[in-house]
Amino acid sequence: MQTKTRMNVYFEPELLKKVEALALRRNISKSAVIEAAVASFLSADASERLEAVFARRMDKISRQIDGLDEDVAIIGETLSLFIRFWLTVTPPLPDSAQAAARAKGAERFEGFLQSLGRRLATGDRFLKDLSRDIDSRRDGAADPE
Repeated sequence: MQTKTRMNVYFEPELLKKVEALALRRNISKSAVIEAAVASFLSADASERLEAVFARRMDKISRQIDGLDEDVAIIGETLSLFIRFWLTVTPPLPDSAQAAARAKGAERFEGFLQSLGRRLATGDRFLKDLSRDIDSRRDGAADPE
């Protein structure tokens, strides 16, 4: 027969209420709740469980970072291709047209900023649109109707 030793401990009133509520829900004694909590706290596997929780969180964060890396790479490639294309097809302007071109460029840039602001405010993202476009093209190629 196993003997138990009595121990007097003190709890904050709120913590004691939680212990009592758990004991009532599980239909066990308060001593059993406290004993299980202390045993869990002192067991070696508690640190392993905590490590497993952290490992899962770190894995999730790692996958999210990998996704961000891919998005940044796509954005970088897209921007570099656009710049190369723009520089290739845009002829140099004569000096007499420079002022008008600057004014038109400023007007277009303002329109670009407004459009960007609207897209950011609504949550629309280029990469989501790009993914949808690619998926719809794949679906269209697979279905030759």
